[in-house]
Amino acid sequence: MTLPRQLFAAFIAASMLLAVGCASTSTRESTGEYIDDTTITTKVKSAIFDEPSLKVFQINVETYKSVVQLSGFVRSNADISKAGSVARSVKGVVSVKNDLLLR
Repeated sequence: MTLPRQLFAAFIAASMLLAVGCASTSTRESTGEYIDDTTITTKVKSAIFDEPSLKVFQINVETYKSVVQLSGFVRSNADISKAGSVARSVKGVVSVKNDLLLR
C-alpha cells in the first residue's frame, strides 16, 4: 500500500470515528443538540427575566433534547402557570416539565 493510500485510509477512519463520537444516544446528546439546548435555555431564562411578574424569582432552567425543566420557588400558583406558559412560548421548546414549588 502506498503512502497516499495509507493517509487516505487513516483520514477516512478518523472521519468515521469523529462522526460516531458526535452522534446522540438515548442518554447523551449530540454536539448539535447540546448547542441547541444551550440556546433554548438562554432564551427561556431571558423570557422569564423579561416577564415583570417573574423577574424577582430565582427560577432554574435546564434543557435536555428540547424539553425544558423549570425548578425553584415562587409565591403563587399563578406564577407557576405563568412561568410554564412563558417557557412554552419560546421557539424550539418541545415540552415543559414544571417543577416549580410554592415558597
